[in-house]
Amino acid sequence: MIIPTIHGYMDRRILINFTADPKSVEKIIPFPFRPKLYKDKAIVGICLIRLKNIKPKGFPDFVGVNSENGAHRIAVEWDENGETKSGVYIPRRDTSLKLNTLVGGRVFPGKHYYAKFNVAEKNGNYHIAFKSSDNTEILIDATETKVFSDNSIFETLNNASDFFENGDLGYSLNKDKFDGLRLKAYNWEVRPLNVQNVKSSFFENEDIFPKGSVTFDNALLMTNIEHEWKSETDK
Repeated sequence: MIIPTIHGYMDRRILINFTADPKSVEKIIPFPFRPKLYKDKAIVGICLIRLKNIKPKGFPDFVGVNSENGAHRIAVEWDENGETKSGVYIPRRDTSLKLNTLVGGRVFPGKHYYAKFNVAEKNGNYHIAFKSSDNTEILIDATETKVFSDNSIFETLNNASDFFENGDLGYSLNKDKFDGLRLKAYNWEVRPLNVQNVKSSFFENEDIFPKGSVTFDNALLMTNIEHEWKSETDK
């Protein structure tokens, strides 16, 4: 799928990150992808992103659309032309904008589920939850902090930032192929979040992830990031 370059702003982006058993992850990601490991663990997560003024690049902001969105992500790598490439595989996408559910898989990569979002943000405190049309549920309560989690597998904020910045290419299944979309952030800056409560019915589904195979690791915040999305070669 080739779409025009999309331009807009990530008004708020939260990356909720988990470590996972690689064997469990291998079962749910299709060829040619395999889990990208960090210290022998697969890295999976959820991106909760509020988009503003999303439209084809070159169009004025007032024609853009705004939406709340959630994407479940799995860090992956694959072999291409004798090189190892890396990015993320996105098994599902959820959105507050019904337009996205209509054009997902045609204008935007991958099927989008319609979801009702509950968002409260004040003084560095964040509550974001949604329930989708197929009853998938997400929830996070978090507070901005200057201290990165001592318990994270990444050990430092810079290590975590580098890992996720390098996962700027995402693939979603579209019928019998994978649509690729690359994120180009005009500036990349993440801040740590202290998480009081986190829930994902997708990662808590023991038919997919056996009990104890997924563990919350850290959460990162980005705000007011101008960006573009560009099509990549389909697989």
